[in-house]
Amino acid sequence: HQTGHLTMTDDKDSVLLQRIPLTAAPDKNVAIITLNRPDRLNCFNPALCHRLASLVSSLQQDESLAAVILTGAGKNFCAGADLSDPPSPLEQSSDLPHCLDRNPVHQMNLLKVPLIGALNGHVITGGFELALACDVLVGSSSVNFCDTHIKFGLAPCWGLSQKLQRRVGSGRAKLASLTAVPISAPVALEWGLLDELSDDPMER
Repeated sequence: HQTGHLTMTDDKDSVLLQRIPLTAAPDKNVAIITLNRPDRLNCFNPALCHRLASLVSSLQQDESLAAVILTGAGKNFCAGADLSDPPSPLEQSSDLPHCLDRNPVHQMNLLKVPLIGALNGHVITGGFELALACDVLVGSSSVNFCDTHIKFGLAPCWGLSQKLQRRVGSGRAKLASLTAVPISAPVALEWGLLDELSDDPMER
């Protein structure tokens, strides 16, 4: 649990970065990254993806950092791509260096500290992939996971097909991805998709 004063926030951006010093270790802090498009269920467009990748990259060499928390503003974590302005699947699945620089999940994989997902509401498709890039997932009872790639004839760009199997097993991963069945918080906890349920994931 962290306490202290916020030290950095840019509320004009689609992604916010806050730093909270640890009371027990004042030289250490926790970075909170918030997807900030609540009116769009925190769906991501190219600008959000690139901003998220840039912010995460800026934290990778920070020796004062104890952990990173990824969450969403409002009642939802992330309902996936903004279909009116989606990121390029070719860019987000490319291994070219300039594309990896703009790939948020690749940058999240390079963090040297624990990455905690604090989840509420919709965690859908690309949002599901962002959650699976976290080391630990804490969610409220409102959490609803759903992988809808199959409905749009799309392949996951950020490793969902591998990461979901590792978390919940091959059979349950296939059930989730081949049927696009919603996964409620209690089921997610039973499957091992959620590591913990909390009334307020950010306070946990």
